[in-house]
Amino acid sequence: MAVGPTTRRRQLGSDLRRLRENAGLTLEEAGARVGVSKATLSRYETKEGTVKWPTVDALCREYDTTSEERAELVELAKGAKIQGWWRSLADPIPGSMNLMLTLEDEVIREDHYACVYVPGLLQTRAYAVAVHRASEMRCSDREIQHSVDIRIRRQKLLQRPDPPHIWAVLDEAVLRRRVGGDAVMREQMLHLRELGAGLHVTLQVLPFASGAHAAAVGNFLVLGGPTEDLDVVYVDILGGGLFMEKPAELKRYKMTFEYLRAQALSIEASSAFIDRVCEEL
Repeated sequence: MAVGPTTRRRQLGSDLRRLRENAGLTLEEAGARVGVSKATLSRYETKEGTVKWPTVDALCREYDTTSEERAELVELAKGAKIQGWWRSLADPIPGSMNLMLTLEDEVIREDHYACVYVPGLLQTRAYAVAVHRASEMRCSDREIQHSVDIRIRRQKLLQRPDPPHIWAVLDEAVLRRRVGGDAVMREQMLHLRELGAGLHVTLQVLPFASGAHAAAVGNFLVLGGPTEDLDVVYVDILGGGLFMEKPAELKRYKMTFEYLRAQALSIEASSAFIDRVCEEL
């Protein structure tokens, strides 16, 4: 997979932090040497916003990097402008969704756990409309359609020549909850069955019979980057979402997902379970 601007920006932040720590400098000390504030350097390292390549060049010199490594980091800085199809949308999108689209534009895998609704990447339009109408009660029809259009456009991720692998563990409640009525649910179940038959989507069902399980935290998603240190966890919260990328947080959620996969039905049994739910509608 080609390395895009988001990956370059995040890799640059990780490398700058590593080099500063290896040099034994605090944020304040390193910033003072190149004429930037502690807050600015912190933003560079936390992978937020744009960077100025001359500053990156100066930091590398202070960190005693090799000329080759300095050249590589300067190139990362020059190519780190974030641009995506969503930037051209006429209407604004929520900040958390903006970041999700930015990260998702370059993932190589996604691990989903869903306990309320079918994950957005796997939703039909009718199902997505019903979800948005229920959760955004004060939104106008135009606003709902705008949100759904973004979700459907986001699904083009699965149509790439080299799409990421999507592994979704669906709680039985997701399949039993009547979202939009029987016709909408039947269409959604058929869509899941079709996606699951492909090469890039793996579905497992976590049945009620499994009892208590590891994901008391609720819905979450592990976004897998080109390298493990670029992985991010996204957790659904009311009114938006929470992104986490500290090693301990990533380890916890990745382990939780492994437990869920172990507790869920096999891929074959999950497919048969979805078929039975579809027949009941």
